Amino acid sequence: MGSARAPGMAGQARGAGKIAYLIEPRFSGGTSAAVAAELAVARGAAGQVRVHGFRARMFAERPPAPVLEDRLDRLGLPLDWDSAVIRGDLVILHNPSFLKFDGAFARRIVARHLVLVTHENFLRPGGAEAFDVAHCLGLIDRASFALRKTHAPVSAHNRETVATWLDSRQRRADRAGGWRMLDDDWFNICDTDLIAPVARPRDRRGRLSRPSAEKFPALADLDLCFPPGAECNLLLGADGLAEAARTRPHWTLYPFNGLAPAEFYDRIDFMVHFVAPTWSESFGRVLAEAVAAGKVVISDARTAAMLPGAVIAARPDEVDAVIARHVADPDLYQGQVRSAQARLAAYSPARFADLLGQVLADRPGGGA
Repeated sequence: MGSARAPGMAGQARGAGKIAYLIEPRFSGGTSAAVAAELAVARGAAGQVRVHGFRARMFAERPPAPVLEDRLDRLGLPLDWDSAVIRGDLVILHNPSFLKFDGAFARRIVARHLVLVTHENFLRPGGAEAFDVAHCLGLIDRASFALRKTHAPVSAHNRETVATWLDSRQRRADRAGGWRMLDDDWFNICDTDLIAPVARPRDRRGRLSRPSAEKFPALADLDLCFPPGAECNLLLGADGLAEAARTRPHWTLYPFNGLAPAEFYDRIDFMVHFVAPTWSESFGRVLAEAVAAGKVVISDARTAAMLPGAVIAARPDEVDAVIARHVADPDLYQGQVRSAQARLAAYSPARFADLLGQVLADRPGGGA
């Protein structure tokens, strides 16, 4: 498989080139937060940045994500919903899964380099497709005239699912569309302020995710992670757990966006995050945000591996012991948080600016 790595030109493209973003701005959760953080970096890396929106059928009448609306407003970047043609030296399309319910894609993309940021894993655990990847890529292919087309995975695990899907398509003699793979991960930028860990942690547990069913493990696992003996069990994004909560008075539930993140993190000392066995995170942005907020984060081994050294890997039946150990030893707790926060430097705006500079400097077709 070909590589789209730029030849050692990090940072040389500052202030040059035109970047156009094509996004579905109504994604809740990590996609919109990642795009919002990225736009500020792109604004400093390119001579011109434009943002184009597409109204996909999967979101019906949902409004744009507040985090993205706020960032666009602060940057003075209008969201253009109506451009029939999206042009740029670099066109960046985030999360192609938004097209999975659309039969047509009424846009034309003209670019030297089209980068598709693959926020959603192409495959689920066990190998089943997470969505109709060929349909989404086909719509984009037919709408695009680009000298180069590149998949940009957001993590090592996300990369593995994309590569496996592409290899499978090629083995079956199907066209994979001529896509390359970016050598470096198009990681989520983590640019929130780092908050110091508490001096004396307590058994205060929390969980934050969008309310989709695949984001939650079985009730038996939730019971292990959020038991009656914990001082606090705060679940944010628990829109679908109202029935289960009737027999679990020790749970405190809020709907997604029902509590400000700052207040949520102020009320917990441990972020406990497990998902359904048929689902896997592609990056785990919410876990990075919990680390930045000064919390010890616990998740399954596959998810923990996406943020190496920043998340404690455990099974649900091991969570009690992990928490008890860190509550009994505040130095251990504080050391874990500080070590985890140091790992977030790998996802800094400066490192992403270097990555974006490389991609801008690698100009297929030459010229200005």
